[in-house]
Amino acid sequence: MTLEQLQKYLYKVYSKETCYPSCRDGWSINNPTLGHCAIVSLLVNDYFGGEIYKIKVNGISHYFNYIDNNVVDFTSKQFGMMIDYNNRVKKDRVEILRDEDTLLRYNTLKMRLQLIFEDENIYKCNLCNDMVEKFPNSKTVSVGKRNDIVILGEAPANNGWRKSGVAWYDINHKLLPSGVVLQKLLDEINLKIEDTYFLEAIKCYPKDRKYLNKCSEYCKKYLFKQLEIIKPKVVLSLGDAATKSILDIKYKKFSDVVGKEFDINGYKVIPIYHPSPISPKSYNGNIEIFKNIKL
Repeated sequence: MTLEQLQKYLYKVYSKETCYPSCRDGWSINNPTLGHCAIVSLLVNDYFGGEIYKIKVNGISHYFNYIDNNVVDFTSKQFGMMIDYNNRVKKDRVEILRDEDTLLRYNTLKMRLQLIFEDENIYKCNLCNDMVEKFPNSKTVSVGKRNDIVILGEAPANNGWRKSGVAWYDINHKLLPSGVVLQKLLDEINLKIEDTYFLEAIKCYPKDRKYLNKCSEYCKKYLFKQLEIIKPKVVLSLGDAATKSILDIKYKKFSDVVGKEFDINGYKVIPIYHPSPISPKSYNGNIEIFKNIKL
């Protein structure tokens, strides 16, 4: 990876949640680097070494990197002006990370960056080529505001969140019927759909349901790698196929495992009925499960 590639990847993961708290009201997709200088300088240091420095720009503290006698400043555009890098002060990364908010934002941005890298590995996979259709958008995770809960689906539809960019919403940013049911359930634990991460057990669109088992087998290593990166407290698996993709136990009926807790690689996995309104158990079959979820 080059510096230019890292800079490109970072533009995919900047967000209001990773922005410095006092700058969040001014953050927008038109000024994505705002409030990110400290944690970006840490990430550049992770991948390319060098030193981290701090200066004042119009009285505002600003961090950047110095690598091989060159200034590397990925967040300078937030100021919209030329920056004088003289009078810089070298900073220790351990000192920067003593601040709990900085540590949290750094870990969040790093996690999302790692998910982008994993997406690229997934998109290069060709084990299921004859069984699936790939998407021009290689994104296989819908990012939430917090990583307490990962919702695990079966496989992507031919449209849906891959096109809208956000799980449970259509391309007009309207909450889908399944999303309406899921939000009612999440209300029980005071979460919004936008708070949760969403993954599919199968990463590409299967051409036929007969391929589900084989595709799930091939995708399992990628699924567990994504969970390793996100480190959720709870994984909610939607329906039978998604549940079988993550549980190593055998069961006769899906209802035998619904609502039960399983420890898989340190994650608490809870199978639930799919929240699709066409299922009679989408809400009533899940409500008691959600009332008992502890984060």
